[in-house]
Amino acid sequence: MPTEILMPALSPTMEEGTLAKWLVKEGDTVSSGDLLAEIETDKATMEFEAVDEGIVGKILIQEGTEGVKVNTPIAVLLDEGESADDISAAPAKAAEAKPEAPASAEAAPAKSAEASAPAPAAPKAADGGRIFASPLARRIAAQKGLDLAQIKGSGPHGRIVKADVEGAKAAAPAPAAAPAAAAAPAAATPAAGPSADMVARMYEGRPYEEIKLDGMRKTIAARLSEAKQTIPHFYLRREIRLDALLKFRAQLNKQLEGRGVKLSVNDFIIKAVANALQQVPECNAVWAGDRVLQLKPSDVAVAVAIEGGLFTPVLQDADMKSLSALSTEMKDLAARARERKLAPHEYQGGTFAVSNLGMFGIDNFDAIVNPPHAGILAVGTGIKKPVVGEDGELTVATVMSVTMSVDHRVIDGALGAQLLQAIVDNLENPMVMLA
Repeated sequence: MPTEILMPALSPTMEEGTLAKWLVKEGDTVSSGDLLAEIETDKATMEFEAVDEGIVGKILIQEGTEGVKVNTPIAVLLDEGESADDISAAPAKAAEAKPEAPASAEAAPAKSAEASAPAPAAPKAADGGRIFASPLARRIAAQKGLDLAQIKGSGPHGRIVKADVEGAKAAAPAPAAAPAAAAAPAAATPAAGPSADMVARMYEGRPYEEIKLDGMRKTIAARLSEAKQTIPHFYLRREIRLDALLKFRAQLNKQLEGRGVKLSVNDFIIKAVANALQQVPECNAVWAGDRVLQLKPSDVAVAVAIEGGLFTPVLQDADMKSLSALSTEMKDLAARARERKLAPHEYQGGTFAVSNLGMFGIDNFDAIVNPPHAGILAVGTGIKKPVVGEDGELTVATVMSVTMSVDHRVIDGALGAQLLQAIVDNLENPMVMLA
């Protein structure tokens, strides 16, 4: 029986993607693990591997097609001995089953639930135990230790998809439908702004260029709008004297010249934040809807600007790494982020973020917390300013302004102040970070 190849979910948050390029053509024979296509998500372009073996009978979605929903059939795989004529037969059989659906709207949910039960048994009966599952479903099942043979698939021809393995954990998540229903009116509130047509009419007669939103820009707009609307932000501001750090950095860079390592101020900031999260462990946490998850390691996300958007690659176990190791890893992540070559696990996670606009001459700014993080440190440029020294004399110092945006659901004001104080202490006494 022909097998549909579905649009994969290449990251937990992916809902749709662009089929950037086919790496096979109709008639090609493929085996499990062979590369089929390049899929562009909102963050990266990733290669999609075949799960089953067979012959590419028909390509349903042409390369370059945008907005392809996850689990949409994109191609059909034939078994040996099957022909393209068998492809049309499969939908015909499915169509024969559909008239059995009740006309009554009230009876439809119950009937569809009953109809979905026998469907997964088809793959087992057809080829004696062969299990059809999407790559993401297999990964999630492996992580959870689930036996795919015990899971009923709801995809085409009984194929096991992401929702099936997530649902296999427990039926308890069903009550989440109530909050979802409650959230529906809230989701409609952003529509209070002018529509696209209304805005276009405002500028009718004025020359302009319409720029189509790509997946990344759409995601940034949606996520940050949600963050600003749902996260109760508060802000803490401090000025940090950098003279000791700049002197120490110059000494280290001179000693590291032979190794080809050059530390940036941002490397010290990342290390300072990572150490501070260990010093104030209550802040090393994330908001998880109905609970707070307090992490043990310091996983720090760092905002990296790329053309058309930004990434926040995560430096895991940053508190355990040396400054030179952090610097090397950050350069690698930033370079691959600009090429959109990061894997999902490299830009997801973390508890706290750093956003540095100092290199652009920005004195200070307020950043938006990136959920589920508990906070983000917005870093400005270092400026020489007159300051009062410890002995009361007026002197000149290099001062950097920082603003810490905090999710009040996770961190209260006094606790946030402790974290920011720890960051300041680490940066004003940089040698302590190496102890």
